[in-house]
Amino acid sequence: MGLPLSLPALESAPMHPSRLLVLVCLLAVLAGFGLPEAQARTVYRCVRDGTVSLATAPEPGSRCEARQIEDDAVQLPNLWGRMGIFSGTLYEREQDGQLVYSTRNLPGSRVYLKFTVATPPGEPAHAGLGKVGKPRLNMYPKDFRTAAKKTGVDDAWLRAIAHAESDFDAAAVSAKGAKGVMQLMPEVASEYGVTDPFSSAQSIDAGARHMKLLMRRYKGDLTLVAAAYNAGIGTVTRYGGVPPYAETREYVAKVTALYDLYLRALGRKSAAERPAQ
Repeated sequence: MGLPLSLPALESAPMHPSRLLVLVCLLAVLAGFGLPEAQARTVYRCVRDGTVSLATAPEPGSRCEARQIEDDAVQLPNLWGRMGIFSGTLYEREQDGQLVYSTRNLPGSRVYLKFTVATPPGEPAHAGLGKVGKPRLNMYPKDFRTAAKKTGVDDAWLRAIAHAESDFDAAAVSAKGAKGVMQLMPEVASEYGVTDPFSSAQSIDAGARHMKLLMRRYKGDLTLVAAAYNAGIGTVTRYGGVPPYAETREYVAKVTALYDLYLRALGRKSAAERPAQ
């Protein structure tokens, strides 16, 4: 069975819904190494704690169901179910003396292939309106200092978020409906009692309070905090980490770079290095 998309292309291109079939094809090929042509390949749909993964062998600790995929199949089965979601990484590991592949990161796994997916319609993930550039310490300094002192959230981190989200434009409105300096979605603005989302003071205050909640939830893990601010807590929970959305991954990288720039601009140490996602 030939692959309709080469591995380098799959690594670099956002994965649209039709390319889900490519991932299933790839798993089927990996599952069929050593088999004669025109035989069925087995891909396992594994469920654990409400999350779904695909694998070339049953995963320890998961409830797995074998699905046969014929080499000459006209249409591939929908192995993801109604969830329509999947990990952004295909992992390789040894199991029972053989190499197996899975979209779940199990102990002993190593990254085999990474991919991203387009953000599903209706989800808030976005790349942000701002770009990595020179820190702008003159933008709303009093509002940032006040919010940082009130919540305990790092001033430099709040500025990095605002820079990435809106480029400090208090009148900014995104295509997803987020508004103001901190690009608050309407439900978040309402939760924190914001009456004017275009007020820099209200936006920064609410953004900082929401950030404080995320900091507590993710125990200070800034990668997860940024991902949740961008794509939502529910999405991060669903994927067990940074979702594979191209927009969110771009956003996290942007905020991380900006945070380092703002730390240095404020005369503080650069952020500690962290493993790449």
